[in-house]
Amino acid sequence: MSDTSTIQSAAGAATTTATTASTRNVIGKDEFLKMLIAQLKHQDPMNPMDGTAFTAQLAQFSSLEQLQNINTQLTSFTRQQQSLGNTQAVNLIGREVLAKGDTVQAEGTPVDLSYQLKGDAATGLVRIYNADGELVDALVFKNQKQGLNTLTWNPPSSTVGRCTFEVSAADSAGKSVGVDAMIQGEVTGVNYRDGVTYLSVGNREIAFSDVVSVKKTSTN
Repeated sequence: MSDTSTIQSAAGAATTTATTASTRNVIGKDEFLKMLIAQLKHQDPMNPMDGTAFTAQLAQFSSLEQLQNINTQLTSFTRQQQSLGNTQAVNLIGREVLAKGDTVQAEGTPVDLSYQLKGDAATGLVRIYNADGELVDALVFKNQKQGLNTLTWNPPSSTVGRCTFEVSAADSAGKSVGVDAMIQGEVTGVNYRDGVTYLSVGNREIAFSDVVSVKKTSTN
């Protein structure tokens, strides 16, 4: 009996398996193992598979299995980290946080504008913009030390709602000083959206990853 049809059947089985896997743009370890078994089952007894080639295929199967196991472990680790982060975020409710951010809410009452200076500043300017991006006010400051600083802004009666602010500063030699706009307030809630954790601070929402420091409020 000719081995031609047997070999063609093996090739067909392997091709079908590979085609099914290719529709998913990936060959899993199960598909790979089926192809290997098909090759062994239908090989010519008078001309068996070369030992070196067989060893190489086994090595490929082992590597594929290890990679899939690593991927599974990484996925599990990522979920655990996300769960831990969500728990930590919930524990911040009722706490006061300091976070990177440049938004404030103008409601006719004084607003604190906080920023982190990366060096001592001889002069500086804080510009405030309304929701349309229009400059509505500006505050000047002098001789502030490196670290967290705060200015109190009294919004004009014509400015109500969400505003943003930017800070620029220079040292005594006129060289620019790095500065990050900051927001601070009590966390009143936590939201999860698109895999990102957000904290509700007043009427603002900030990313959990932007939190710089946490402290107890006077009531906690």
